Amino acid sequence: MTKSNYELCKEELSKITYPKELLLHSCCAPCSSHVITYLSKYFNITVLYYNPNIYPEEEYLKRKEEQIRLINNLKSPNKITYLDCEYENDLYESKIKGYETCQERGPRCTICYNLRLEKTAMLAEKYNFDYFCTTLSVSPYKNASLINELGFALANKYNVKWLPSDFKKENGYKKSIELSKKYNLYRQNYCGCIYSKRAEEEKKEKDL
Repeated sequence: MTKSNYELCKEELSKITYPKELLLHSCCAPCSSHVITYLSKYFNITVLYYNPNIYPEEEYLKRKEEQIRLINNLKSPNKITYLDCEYENDLYESKIKGYETCQERGPRCTICYNLRLEKTAMLAEKYNFDYFCTTLSVSPYKNASLINELGFALANKYNVKWLPSDFKKENGYKKSIELSKKYNLYRQNYCGCIYSKRAEEEKKEKDL
């Protein structure tokens, strides 16, 4: 019987006898809260905030500031640091050209996941991290199987270990909400890109 990504994650973590170095892509502070808390028992974590999909830039910076604030306030048994990146919304737009009108969880989102994960894998290889991973699977709105499929493929391409995950398991999403309240984190009302923003605005108008 094929093991789930949740089971694979547990199995991999059980092998770790001292802190390894993990490059963790984070989509936002709220989603990362539970993931960092959970993984910091096993890793020295470097949080990579690389999200060129987020629009507008003011929103990107607001979420980035919240990510840094969370890292500075979390208490952890191991080290938590932050790695910054440039805001590359033009690159994101060029990658998803032709898929702008796709619905959420469609091809546009797959391209977006891969763009962010590939950047993480490249940097993990460059700086000799033991593993790379993402917070994305904590969300019930994200396709964890697809995210892990992309992660494993990039691990082979860049020769860095991918930490499989489905962080929504064991009430992971619920715990992230509780931690968001505890640290008074800004919780956005759309995924990030201009297309998800428009979809949310259209939904609100229909509900009026």
